[in-house]
Amino acid sequence: MSDVTETLSLDAALARASEELGFPSYYQSTVRPLLRNPEGRWPRCCGGGCEPCAQTLIRVALRALELMGTPRQSPLPD
Repeated sequence: MSDVTETLSLDAALARASEELGFPSYYQSTVRPLLRNPEGRWPRCCGGGCEPCAQTLIRVALRALELMGTPRQSPLPD
């Protein structure tokens, strides 16, 4: 790894985060609203076995934001 921090575009960051976390590319559109409003309210897991689970969406979004160099500052919902 180099000492230079690489920042990516939204599309590239989302694709890389999805690949790193094993998130199917056909679900990427469900993460985009979180990336457009990184400090807004994000969904919670409802415990209903949804696919994809809100927690998975959050993990992918957080990683994509890191890759873009704009990590979330607001706390996540409990």
